[in-house]
Amino acid sequence: MYSTCPKCSYQRQPADTCSVDECPGCGLIFSKWLSNIVEEQGLGSAPGFVPASNASSGLFRQFLLSPRPGLGNAKLLACLLIWIVFAAWGFSFVLMDFQSNEIGRSWFHNVDLIFHEAGHVIFQPLGRTLMILGGSLFQVLVPLILMLAFLIKNRDGFAASICLWWSGQSLMDVAPYIADARALRLPLLGGGTGADSPGMHDWANLLRPRGWLQYDIRIASIVDIIGAGVLLIALAWGAYMLYLNCKQRLG
Repeated sequence: MYSTCPKCSYQRQPADTCSVDECPGCGLIFSKWLSNIVEEQGLGSAPGFVPASNASSGLFRQFLLSPRPGLGNAKLLACLLIWIVFAAWGFSFVLMDFQSNEIGRSWFHNVDLIFHEAGHVIFQPLGRTLMILGGSLFQVLVPLILMLAFLIKNRDGFAASICLWWSGQSLMDVAPYIADARALRLPLLGGGTGADSPGMHDWANLLRPRGWLQYDIRIASIVDIIGAGVLLIALAWGAYMLYLNCKQRLG
């Protein structure tokens, strides 16, 4: 009925196998959509009109919750296996005690560390405070940037959810560093601990001048909880995207 979906703007492809009355992108049934407009708005046959109340929810769904069209059974199974791995891995991170720096002994900490150190360099032109904060900030921002890239360019909500998972994990990875601001026991990249290298501990340098050093554990706890929450939201988002893709696949 439509070559371009009025809800998600998906352009129908010759390879699409679903009914001409259904959008392959979001599953919209065109005949029902038109009937709802006629009944609720009394607009007759106005196929180009979308009520304002539905426009914002449609944009939200299109941006975050659109199932990826043309996802075959093999790719869908691969996504399911990926989600299971990240769910198990994520729960192991959530259960770690940030004060023991257990997460810092994970091999994935080394991935976060690459972007942490890059952040210091990238934020250096913005002043000393942002240069110091930039390490922790950049390791959290990188996965968020990738998340937006997957959403905007690929319309891939599942891949975006994995990037959000990484951002939550990275926040939890920062928490032990914050908690160490007074103790200065964690090993630093250049060797030794913060106690061995005065002035080299990011979070001691951030909290001490502001009189917040005594709150290091409390701040770290809040960051750890937020990170765990973000990670769990990402897993729920990924699971819902799998559901939508399965629903679309089964027709």
